[in-house]
Amino acid sequence: MNQQRSTANTTSLKWFGWTDRGKVRPNNEDAFLGLQFNSREIHHLGKHGEASTEKMDFAFAVSDGMGGAKAGEYASRIAVEKITTLLPRSFKQSAVGLEAGFEDVLTELFGEVHNALAYLGSSYEECSGMEATLSLCWFTPAWMYFGHIGDSRIYYLPAREGGIKQLTHDDTHVGWLRRTGRINEREARIHPRRSALQKALGGGNQFVEPQVGAVGYESGDIFLLCTDGLVEGLYDHHVVELLRAPQSAVADANPAQRLVIESLEKGCRDNTTALVIQMI
Repeated sequence: MNQQRSTANTTSLKWFGWTDRGKVRPNNEDAFLGLQFNSREIHHLGKHGEASTEKMDFAFAVSDGMGGAKAGEYASRIAVEKITTLLPRSFKQSAVGLEAGFEDVLTELFGEVHNALAYLGSSYEECSGMEATLSLCWFTPAWMYFGHIGDSRIYYLPAREGGIKQLTHDDTHVGWLRRTGRINEREARIHPRRSALQKALGGGNQFVEPQVGAVGYESGDIFLLCTDGLVEGLYDHHVVELLRAPQSAVADANPAQRLVIESLEKGCRDNTTALVIQMI
């Protein structure tokens, strides 16, 4: 499937981001990114804003880094910042008619991030073993393309159908147990090996096989990108309630901040990050 530059279904979006190191860890190994770009220019986005998809694409990403000392912090920053150069280059390719399919574009992007982390990890002692998860959403007119590896997540809350769908697969054995119905959501949340990753970028991982996909969106849909800290404190139904029917006292607040704060209050001990994208 190739990217289409039609503006027939042009819409606008609002975005909100928030991160917190939490109450236990001394530093924040999470990172998030928002970009607005086309074939000529690129802009880093702030923690919240609103814009149209008519002339520019958007990319949002979260990453959770791992490694000794501050290697995890560096890993997540490198993972998201690589997107700044790689995705606009792909836009330029499609703009001149090379028709790079989104699967190829995202697979190449994840491969290059992996190679950068692996190189740094093998070259510098302080970066040894650095790894990162990465979950990325790329918004074009009418379509959201996504790529993912690790146990950060992308959720989809469709306006028409209601409810919540986890688009990404947790790259853990516990995630597989949950997807195949062997354990339920509560059991997955308390499983002792819930954070043991089978796939990540960098480190000793030899091959990178990201999950990629596409969703056709419409007005009223919501997308949520988050690190695993968020779901340590919140069940899926809590996420839906906080995004679709927040209490009136906090309804106008940053919804990403609302999610992070609620997760920490409900017992999350990890770094916690959320990005909320609302289609309008």
